[in-house]
Formats: sequence, C-alpha cells, structure tokens
Amino acid sequence: MTVYDIAAQLPPIDVLRDRCKALAVLDRILDGGEPYYAYTTQWGGDEAALMSNGSGDEWAVVFTAQGAFIRVFDHESPMSPYRDEDRELWPGLLDGVPAKFRPQVEEPAFGDEEGQFLATAVLWRGAGDDRWHAGDGIVFPPSRGPYDTVDGSGLLAILLDDIVDRFAEFAADYYEIELDRAAVEHIVAHRPLTEAVVQALHSSATVAELRTDVATIGYPIQTP
Repeated sequence: MTVYDIAAQLPPIDVLRDRCKALAVLDRILDGGEPYYAYTTQWGGDEAALMSNGSGDEWAVVFTAQGAFIRVFDHESPMSPYRDEDRELWPGLLDGVPAKFRPQVEEPAFGDEEGQFLATAVLWRGAGDDRWHAGDGIVFPPSRGPYDTVDGSGLLAILLDDIVDRFAEFAADYYEIELDRAAVEHIVAHRPLTEAVVQALHSSATVAELRTDVATIGYPIQTP
C-alpha cells in the first residue's frame, strides 16, 4: 500500500472531516490524557485533525476554504527525511502541490527545529476536485513485507470505509477494551452526543466534563 492506493480510497472532504471529528470524540471519551486522535476548529483560520501515536508516527489533515491537505510522517519509513543528514524530502513527494496549499508545507508544526517540512506521504484535494492527489511520479523503495506501507500512508487506513470496525479494532489493541458497537456507530453517524452514549463507552465519563473539548472539536451535543 502506498499513498496512491490511499488517495484512491479516501472519501470526499466533508465525509473525511466528519470521520476525523468522530475519531477525536471517541478518543476523548475513552482517554482524557494526551490524545491519540484530536480535532480542533481553531487551527489558525482553518480546522485540523491530528493523530500522534506517541512513538514518532503522526498525521494531520488541515481543512481550509480551498480544500484539504494531508501530511503523514512515519518515523521508520525508508522515505523519512531523517534517512540522511540533509533531511531532504523523498523525490516527488511535493510535486504538483498547488500554491494554495503551500502554507501547510511551511507550517511550523509540521517541521523540524530548523523549519524543514517533515513528511513521508502527502495528499491534497481542492474544494472543487473530484479526487485526492499525491506527488507526481513517486518511485517508492522496495516493500519490506506484505503489510508494509513504505511511506506510512497506511496510518490513514482508519479513515477509509469501515471506520466503526476499524476503531473497534484500534480500541481493542490500544486500550484493550471491547467497545459498545452501537455507541461507536452513534458517534460515527454524527448524532448528538448523549449521556447514555458516553456512559456506554466509559462508565465514569460525563457529558458535562466533555463539553468544552467536544465543542472545540465541533461535534454536536444533545441539548438538555
């Protein structure tokens, strides 16, 4: 699997935004600590979904008025800029990126201490586009096995079609818990958050304590 495979399977921007918000709400309900999945409506003048596994792998989706830009960094990828001392991006990674998305390439949060953009996979989609795009003519290094995603783009797989099942599998592996599937489906469907749904996922959590964070995500809460 490479960024080209992911580009062919990612949903339209609006659907992707809703899935990213659902992941952030689910993660916040399950764990109030450092988020694995996060979402903010206050990313400068834009919105952003963020993933960090705490081990050096991360992705970000920035939603702008012009469309959406995705940056992936897999610290073990052979395409990592850290593969050599010059920290150069893999050839072709940014080829074709429209000027309207250049601010994302220059975003300090996506760079090293010297401001160098760090990524192993990049995708983008303009507001009027009918598909996702990736760099032109990328020649990937050899795969290291049947489950290898040489550019780290597989980190985005949870955003593909079966998000309920994918999140349930993630929670079973990461949190070692079995989730109430109906509650996960409720949030993925973007139905307003209720006390019952929160309790079904985390018995000691409450809507009241989640309200501020959920509002920052931009997810609806049932009015009393």
